[in-house]
Amino acid sequence: MHRKDYRFFHRLRVRWAEVDLQKIVFNAHYLMYFDTAVADYWRALALPYYDAMHVFDGDLYVKKATVEFHASARLDDRLDIGMKCSRIGTSSMAFHGTIFRGDQRLIDGELLYVFANPETQKSRPVPPAFRAILEGFEAGEGMLALRTGPWAELQEPCSRLRTQVFVQEQGIPADEEYDAQDATALHALALNRLGQPVATARLLQQAPGVALIGRVAVHPVLRGSGVGRELMQAVMQKARERGDREVVLNAQTSAERFYLGLGFQRNGPEFEEVGIPHVPMRRTLVPA
Repeated sequence: MHRKDYRFFHRLRVRWAEVDLQKIVFNAHYLMYFDTAVADYWRALALPYYDAMHVFDGDLYVKKATVEFHASARLDDRLDIGMKCSRIGTSSMAFHGTIFRGDQRLIDGELLYVFANPETQKSRPVPPAFRAILEGFEAGEGMLALRTGPWAELQEPCSRLRTQVFVQEQGIPADEEYDAQDATALHALALNRLGQPVATARLLQQAPGVALIGRVAVHPVLRGSGVGRELMQAVMQKARERGDREVVLNAQTSAERFYLGLGFQRNGPEFEEVGIPHVPMRRTLVPA
């Protein structure tokens, strides 16, 4: 297998605790590397694992794991683990992985999973929807559907995700999270291929030609997977289409790096809102 054979890669750096007395990665850790890559693979499919398996009414169990060694990884190596679903049977699926250091192929591995009833661990057929998602991803298809609309249309899925993130996770009172501006905003919603809401935001008009983006929420499991970036790009495109030349937002300071990566810049001093540090940010929009 070569790098070009993989659509998905997980990157990690070898840590001190993972090398042995030979100063190379202890062989058992390679299985952990592959397992970590599989967990990130589900994020690339925009599937929060436990939520998805609940919909599929089953779970995955490892039946067989094999590792083939070509060369060793060493302390501080930056490794790319390519991972792909290479085969789907009636109730099983095989994942092939390769660990690369640059273009050098170090390790090959295969994980054979069985889809089964979580209570009895007896195998059952892979659900058609699950099969379609895996096959679609490996064929290069997108994993998200993006919807925009008024609060009257999107309130239920948007509020479900916002409640999870802002109210339950961050402890913001519900009466401060939801306000009258929801009724006038354009709301954006990212759905995975199971129809589950995974990211949301709202778009307001702060002034003529100036868009205001707020209430950006991404499912906790999918942060860092590109879902938030894709949603933000869609929201900014909507602002361009209505003629906005600039977009502003108030970012939680913990998310500042995310917005910097989208071309935003700080636009004022840090302040506190609902007990959380924020920083104002802005960016210019290129006309559509």
